[in-house]
Amino acid sequence: MIADKTPDQLKMPFALWTRRAVCDLVEERYRVRLPERTCGDYLKRWGFSAQRPARRNSEQNPEAVRRWIEEEYLQIAKRAKKEGAEIHWGDETGVRNDCQQGRSFAPVGKTPLVRNSSKRFSVNMISSVTNQGKVRWMVYRDSFNAAVFIKFTSRLIKGAKRKIILIVDNLWVHRSKPVKEWVAQHDREIELAFLPS
Repeated sequence: MIADKTPDQLKMPFALWTRRAVCDLVEERYRVRLPERTCGDYLKRWGFSAQRPARRNSEQNPEAVRRWIEEEYLQIAKRAKKEGAEIHWGDETGVRNDCQQGRSFAPVGKTPLVRNSSKRFSVNMISSVTNQGKVRWMVYRDSFNAAVFIKFTSRLIKGAKRKIILIVDNLWVHRSKPVKEWVAQHDREIELAFLPS
């Protein structure tokens, strides 16, 4: 069915479905020229709406993810229960003051205005969240490196009453020599586990 396919799969010269793209497809397939508004009306009647596409990493291996959840994570959870450890999920992100606005409806000719400062700044954050929803976080301005990660994990174990199993992605910093050495010195307080590639 055409609705299940991306424009790419149909060999169309665009990446996302728009009203214009649907009009072009109808014209190409059925030799009927429709106005964009009419295409929009048809799409609405058929249960379609304009949506921002969800993003998925094209390199993700769903089978490896499934296997990790069903096998490796199960072992991590069993070990955590046996050792009385707490599971944390960790990641890093950047935050900027000039967010990227999405779409918005407004009366024709009255474009919505979002005010923001011309002075841009950004800050980075590393955080962990437990399966129970407990969040621990730290902000930092420099680039993410082994020293920053070690500082965060040091703070993470400081007030912990139990051993922490921190699940992180495969970023090179998490597997760096200084991090490995630090974790080895604190193996009674923290352990790293890695998500699939």
